Amino acid sequence: MAYRTRSRYRFSLGSSLPPGVRWLLIANVSVWLLSLVCRWSGLGALFFPLALTPYLVVHEFKIWQLVTYLFLHDPTSPWHILFNMLGLWWAGTAIEQTWGTRKFLKFYFICGIGAGLCVILAALLFNGMESPVIGASGAIYGLLLAFALLFPDQIVIFIFFPIKAKYLVMILAGVALFSSITDHSSGVSYAAHLGGLAIGLAYLRLPLLRFDGMSLSRRYEKWRIDRAKRKFQVYMRKQDSKREPWVH
Repeated sequence: MAYRTRSRYRFSLGSSLPPGVRWLLIANVSVWLLSLVCRWSGLGALFFPLALTPYLVVHEFKIWQLVTYLFLHDPTSPWHILFNMLGLWWAGTAIEQTWGTRKFLKFYFICGIGAGLCVILAALLFNGMESPVIGASGAIYGLLLAFALLFPDQIVIFIFFPIKAKYLVMILAGVALFSSITDHSSGVSYAAHLGGLAIGLAYLRLPLLRFDGMSLSRRYEKWRIDRAKRKFQVYMRKQDSKREPWVH
């Protein structure tokens, strides 16, 4: 049984996985196992066209790579897929149970595709157009951000130490930013990590950027009305604070 509030979330290991997380897990693990078999049989090159290679996307318009790269993980390292799938299971389950499957999947792919676009931008700026990128890390970092915004005071275990979710995401963002400046030989795409965080934050905090089927004019009008409501609520709270308290 699960319950959620604005700041905390709890679920049982025995509870069933929501469908979006379940099928993403099945798809990612199945593709990884298939890539492992192909590598053993000398057919690993079959997956090269599915990796995100900035040069191919920009010059040959292989835009499907912005989606397919999310399902590829390094067949030589089980840790790559293990950590990504743990993040998907942990953060994704809470988010899908809170938002619903449709909104969860839309957010997942927006973060993943957005992270891919950030990788291409970084490649254009720093001459990395030929370097392929694989993995769901960009989308996972977006999910971690959403979890921290939904349940900021949720205590999680990070390297054997308890920490609030909001601080965990701050640490991960700081590590990714610092590593992007100092670490150029690990083969990790920190641009994807930072891109997933940035796209997720922009989507959740800037309503005008949301792709919810609403026209831009209606979305802008709704934003103005919501802003006016918030200003009115602030004004009323100030007025209430000026009134003399009742004496009992």
